[in-house]
Amino acid sequence: MKLTSKLVCQHQGADVFCFTLSNEKGMHVILSNYGGIIQSIIVPNKVGKAVDVVLGFEHIQKYWSEEYLENYPYFGAIIGRYANRIAQGKFAVDGKTYQLSTNAGKHQLHGGITGFDKKVWQVMASTNEEVILHYHSKNGEEGFPGNVHVQLSFKLAETNALSIAMTAQTDQVTPINLTHHGYFNLEETGHIGEHELQIAANHILIQDADFVTTGELKSVEGTAHDFTKPKAIAADWDTIMGYDQTFVLNSVNQKAAATVFAPQSGICMELFTNQPSIQFYTAKHLTPMKGKNGLDYGPFTAFCLEDQVHPDAVNHAHFPNTLLRPGEIYIHETRYVFSVRA
Repeated sequence: MKLTSKLVCQHQGADVFCFTLSNEKGMHVILSNYGGIIQSIIVPNKVGKAVDVVLGFEHIQKYWSEEYLENYPYFGAIIGRYANRIAQGKFAVDGKTYQLSTNAGKHQLHGGITGFDKKVWQVMASTNEEVILHYHSKNGEEGFPGNVHVQLSFKLAETNALSIAMTAQTDQVTPINLTHHGYFNLEETGHIGEHELQIAANHILIQDADFVTTGELKSVEGTAHDFTKPKAIAADWDTIMGYDQTFVLNSVNQKAAATVFAPQSGICMELFTNQPSIQFYTAKHLTPMKGKNGLDYGPFTAFCLEDQVHPDAVNHAHFPNTLLRPGEIYIHETRYVFSVRA
């Protein structure tokens, strides 16, 4: 295992670093303390060629450029305080109603206007296997109550597994629901329709025209959302919209929550998580742009598997809890395991 680090620039009055974690099998993970962004995940394909399987930019400064932020897709960032949508940007806790910032029409999306994805995180430690980051989210940030201390750990193993551990503590009761918003393409470039996907979920959440959940579940059986067995992503999809849906996992920490295989490269990615749901998104709204190595990015050139608690759970008492109280520790574990098939 090996770690290299480089001071790249300053932003928001703080130092921005680039870290590269490498193992002996040729896997490299490049990440930054700006937004906890993973810029690259490089793995060998079935013939040993290095393939960068996530969308992003070579230079971290691009992530806060006006051009990029105008149609912002959250490439590779850590999302918080709250992943996905909170209806009307509003919730009540212990009899008190809180109004949050809104950035998706009348709703809040991915933590608001300036979420965790746009913060420079403090570097707590870096070793040959792990990078640890910290962020203090102050009381009232984006309308959320409580001072929240969040810690991220990025760890690479010789088994070609990348683990992301997220923990948080608060001094006031507050909702918290984090995720990693990686955009994956296991062929590196081109349309992701031929990628084969399996999700261990028998149900999805019903959502309205604003992509806000109604609180109801729907069986995937006999629908285009049935990925209980492997199938090509484009096999049954709406060719205009693709997918942007919450899948409720059958269990957690038992087996891979999702498995993706790219036939041409032979690369397989398994996602393990302790979270109860995954938002599966096929990048319909990704604005055409140039990415790393001059590659063209646009709709359906990547997929996202955002493991989290159900969207808007803070407003649905029958959903899993997203309220963190003083003395408790929020623990979110994500692991991506890469391998190849002939």
